[in-house]
Amino acid sequence: MNFAAGLAQVAEIAKSACDLYLLGLNWLNLQFMSTTGIKLIECPRDAMQGWKTFIPTEKKIEYINSLLKVGFDTIDFGSFVSPKAIPQMADTADVLKGLTLNVQSSKLLAIVANLRGAEEASVYEEISYLGFPFSVSETFQQRNTNSSIHESLGRVEEIQNICIKTGKKLVIYISMGFGNPYGDPYSEEIVFNWVNKMVELDIEIISLADTVGIATPEQVYDITGYLVESLPGTEIGVHLHSTPQNWQEKLDAAIKAGCKRFDGALKGIGGCPMANDELVGNMNSELMISYFEERQMLNGLNKEALQESLLIASDIFK
Repeated sequence: MNFAAGLAQVAEIAKSACDLYLLGLNWLNLQFMSTTGIKLIECPRDAMQGWKTFIPTEKKIEYINSLLKVGFDTIDFGSFVSPKAIPQMADTADVLKGLTLNVQSSKLLAIVANLRGAEEASVYEEISYLGFPFSVSETFQQRNTNSSIHESLGRVEEIQNICIKTGKKLVIYISMGFGNPYGDPYSEEIVFNWVNKMVELDIEIISLADTVGIATPEQVYDITGYLVESLPGTEIGVHLHSTPQNWQEKLDAAIKAGCKRFDGALKGIGGCPMANDELVGNMNSELMISYFEERQMLNGLNKEALQESLLIASDIFK
């Protein structure tokens, strides 16, 4: 063996050892989060879907592959919805093909809005979760899924049946869960009523969505706390939108309420373009990570991969 070939072999061995080390870090972090109970769901799909210019498929793949190395519990990576409604997500199937997954990786979640989308997403073994946005605002449900609230309840039942048949879990997002800007009827009782209907359909994961960022810390505490206490068999999460001024107050309230499932997006980018209002971004995952680490509620994230992800995000969202 010549010198150059020997160096190449050493480099390959070193790369394999590094890959194994990173896999070990991800596995340890996922184990730590399972013992502390905290689940971080990173939502690049929510960050990208309303971005004005089309993000190249290769760039989406690069970004999500980087996020997969960080150690998040789940990556909300794309959606199987009408490309006319959300052009940015038209390449979700192509993005999925480019992702590098292993048994220690974060799990993948895809958003669907109807039976057709659920059928399309369910054929991919790589996807663990389907997410459906169920709004307690009639106006927003029509805007977002082109169906009424009652029609959407039927869709939830159909999608749940698909999930059961294909070994996936359905995550229901209670959109406009803390109020709406349209003047539609809203109360905590309305939220609780629809959540109970989801539980009756054996939905195991329900996330309260502050879709346009209007939730107060008091609301976050009261609504989340009631559901966590009254539904011990259901995983209750929060998908909060916030500003740099109020993110910690909302996060404090959710933690105090007993919530352990949190959605976020690096750099606080995102929001639903179907809301047709000025968007308040997702809660910034980087801030959430620091918050949880300072309180020893989270440990073992791959900070190298996190920094790489932040660099890629800076390149995409500019």
